[in-house]
Amino acid sequence: MTARARITAPPSQSSTRLMAQIGYEFKNPDLLAQALIHASAVGRHDRGNERLEFLGDRVLGLVIAETLFGARNEAEGDLARRLAHLVKRDALADIAKKLHLGDYLTFAKNDQKDVHRLNANILADALEAVIAALYLDGGLEPARSFIQRFWADLLKPGSAPPTDNKTKLQEWALARGLPLPAYTVVAQDGPPHAPVFDVAVHIEGFGDARGTAPPKKPPNKELLKPC
Repeated sequence: MTARARITAPPSQSSTRLMAQIGYEFKNPDLLAQALIHASAVGRHDRGNERLEFLGDRVLGLVIAETLFGARNEAEGDLARRLAHLVKRDALADIAKKLHLGDYLTFAKNDQKDVHRLNANILADALEAVIAALYLDGGLEPARSFIQRFWADLLKPGSAPPTDNKTKLQEWALARGLPLPAYTVVAQDGPPHAPVFDVAVHIEGFGDARGTAPPKKPPNKELLKPC
């Protein structure tokens, strides 16, 4: 069952333009407006588009997984790698840029709006919020149509399953008869809801390498052992 709130105001000109780009006319334009509000622009008891972003992430994952399952006769591991590649932050940010989504976002008055409009995390979150707004306004079909349209190039058949850097490193070590890489969390920064991890990786016979990144999902505690 989808939630449909009563329309409280007609869509603005900017919302009308965005709806034309999306290819869907909202029955409740307030849902789309909410999807475009960054948390910085609202009070402490209203987190802007964050709740919609949470829902949109799940709707996107479902539609991409459903599409991959129907289109490719591949093992679970290959499908999982394709799914992770298609829902990653950079892929979402690129699609958001094609929609010029940053031009429609609302930020706090004293925020650096021009910087935020180019931020990949903010753009990816806003795109997920828009997907949730589509789902709440019209059900799964409008959300599915939007995703299959804007992910069409990424979903084209013929490509090999993507391999993440961690898997590549494991395969490199195993091919040389080396133990699997060992990972250690060196430091953690950022707020609890968006941590950034500084991680060191060690392969026997080689020096340590380090990298920093925000995880899409919580870190695997079995692999990442605090110092």
